[in-house]
Amino acid sequence: MRDTAALIPDGIAHLPDRSKSSPPAWVPLRSSALSVEINPLGAQLSTLRDADGRDLLWDGDPAVWNGRAPLLFPIVGTLAGGEYRVGNKTYRLPRHGLARVRLFSILRADDRAATFRLVSDAASFEVYPFEFELDVTFELHEASLTVMSCIRNTGRADLLASFGYHPAFRWPLPYGRARAAHYVEFALPEPAPIRRLDGNGLLASDARPTPVVGRRLALVDELFQEDALIMDQVRSRSVTYGAPDGPRLQVEFPDAPYLGLWSKPGAGFVCVEPWHGLSDPAGFAGDFRDKPGVFTVPPGTARPVKMVITWTG
Repeated sequence: MRDTAALIPDGIAHLPDRSKSSPPAWVPLRSSALSVEINPLGAQLSTLRDADGRDLLWDGDPAVWNGRAPLLFPIVGTLAGGEYRVGNKTYRLPRHGLARVRLFSILRADDRAATFRLVSDAASFEVYPFEFELDVTFELHEASLTVMSCIRNTGRADLLASFGYHPAFRWPLPYGRARAAHYVEFALPEPAPIRRLDGNGLLASDARPTPVVGRRLALVDELFQEDALIMDQVRSRSVTYGAPDGPRLQVEFPDAPYLGLWSKPGAGFVCVEPWHGLSDPAGFAGDFRDKPGVFTVPPGTARPVKMVITWTG
């Protein structure tokens, strides 16, 4: 079991900086095929290893990118001007929201499963005016890790939110295949155009021809010169990542209507990101309710969002 401290993004001045206190112990889970560790700070999947102890997840090197698999809540991406409006009130949030820098409580943990919870409080109300419980359960079933996130509305008004997963996998995977041999293969053909971000991190208005050929996207650094590759009309509900003649990883996302793929040119990771939300479109000035990808959770109800990562040897 390991400890860590996280770097706190700019723009969350009102939220407690948990990195300045004692870092929480990571929670380990193990099956016959996989082992994982979850950091309660952000409920972030922080290690993913095969049965031989080989690392499949990015190590969060802060010289490149200090994330590993952050949870994106209550927004995905960037807000125009760093702020959003609910009715006649304006609030500020940094890219990808607040959950990734908050300390989750541990509701339960055993060898195979653990559940973490984040609850709205006075600090969160200053940047996000909704009452919520966010429960995240990690569960190992042999070669599969299921992550089930549940956004529960504990207030009396509709809760508005987006949610996303952001796992960063090693590129190349640790099986001796060349970095250039790696690809992402979709469950279905993906002919629809893709979207890009502008220089402010906002969704550009123009669509681009897809670089996916049939069902396969060859991974090259040039794909990420303009930040993330965004698929806002993705048909598949799963993808497989790896090289053709080696072990691979499958990511299933039954609840996410969008998919982001991201890396930094030359970096040792690629992110496969199931999203229910997007950056603000360039020029967007509407109410948060009208932001693309925002969903509504009525009082007393919950919205589940699932992801499954499976190692295929």
